[in-house]
Parts: sequence; structure tokens; C-alpha cells
Amino acid sequence: MLLTGSQTRLSLPALLRYSLLLLALAAPGSSWAGSFQVNPIRIDLSSAKRVVAERVTNTGNEPVVVQMSVMAWSQDSGKNVLTPTREILVSPPIATIPPGKEQIVRVGLRRAPDPQRELSYRLFVREVPPPPKPGFQGLQVALRIGLPIFVQPRQGQAKPVLVWSARLSAPGTIQLSLENRGTGHIQISDLKLSQSGQSEPIAQQDALAYVLAGQSRQWDLALKKPLREKNERLSLEATTDAGRVQAEIEVADQ
Repeated sequence: MLLTGSQTRLSLPALLRYSLLLLALAAPGSSWAGSFQVNPIRIDLSSAKRVVAERVTNTGNEPVVVQMSVMAWSQDSGKNVLTPTREILVSPPIATIPPGKEQIVRVGLRRAPDPQRELSYRLFVREVPPPPKPGFQGLQVALRIGLPIFVQPRQGQAKPVLVWSARLSAPGTIQLSLENRGTGHIQISDLKLSQSGQSEPIAQQDALAYVLAGQSRQWDLALKKPLREKNERLSLEATTDAGRVQAEIEVADQ
């Protein structure tokens, strides 16, 4: 999931429900707040399931106006690329939700799924701030949530195929690389590298990143202690949305 408010990003592993509260503060007594929930936080479509209902709930004390839009989602050199698309329909595209009420938003697939590869999009739910009240001197910040949409291929189930590698990129730093050679995405939540026979990680990091089909990504991890030898083999553990992943990796020199 992607949350943007003043360019802040957040990605979380699977949750049944996610609640967000954003306060934009300026001088004391001068503030504006908006609050809503979205459920589910990930949308899966296929030939058999072409429409999904998304629930947007206003948990605040004032009416909230939300606007929905969809972008095609790809990646280039580990960076997300978003482009306009008409392949996903969202209805209604804008809604006013009273306090404590919810709006059902229909998300539908308008094209045929790819024969072999998963398609990926992002649904953005953006809060439209109300006009400032007379005398308001604070800062208004619009909350925007980006939810992933995945479309299964027509033939079979999309699956990631993960190829890991590692090299010493700088003194005290190991660069871990992941290439996804499969037909479906993988979401990485955390990474741990351990030396053979050791339970304590030699390097670890919260990853919080998607790697789409056919794409790759790198992480620079700080080593807690030097490696024992050149080309040492390390044990990798990663938490993903497809379950826990384990692998053996040989560390290459710079």
C-alpha cells in the first residue's frame, strides 16, 4: 500500500483492515483533520472475478469528500512507474461520505487479462479538503492512499520466481539483489542474512517493497561484523506476501 501526504510513503503487509488518521497542524488552535478507512487494502481481479467492492468509511466527525483514480503500475530499475489508464473502471469516481458512514466503490476490469503474466495497477483514494473556514490560518494536507490491484493471467496462476545474489558494495556494506523471473509479483517485508550455523543475523532490514514480474531490486544492508572469508555463503530469510522465503547466497567480491 502507498500512502502519500506531503510525499510520505508507507507500504504494509497484508491486513484485513487499515485505518488512517492525518492531522495537518500549524499554529495552536489552527488545524484541519481528515480521517477514513479503506477495506480491503489489496484488490485481486481475474477472468472469473472482474469486479470487486471497495469500502471507504468515514471515521471522522465531519463529511469527507474522496476522489478515486487508477493508474497502470510498472517498475523500472526498482522504481515505480505510474501511467494513466482506462483499463480499470472505478464507480463512483468521487463521493461525499457522511460521518460514520461508508461508500461502496466498484472496481472493475475493462480489458482481457494477459494470457500468461499478471497485470498490476494502483487505485488511489484521495481526500478532497473542504474550503477553509473564515479566519483559518493552518495548513491543509490531502490524504491519498494507493492500493495495489493485481489481475491474474488467463492461463494458470501467476507466481514469482526469485533469484537472489549478493556482493560487497562498500566497506561494511553488502548489496542484496533480487530478480523476479516469474509471472507474478512478490512483496518483501523484511530481510535477514545470517552466517552458516549462526542464528543471530549479520545484516537485516525492513524492506517494505514490491518487486513486480520481470523486475529487480537492490538493498544495501549494513554488516554488523566482517565476513569470515571471501565468497562466504550466507543464509537468507525474507518475509513476503507469499510466505516465508529461505535461500543460500554466495557473497561475491566488489
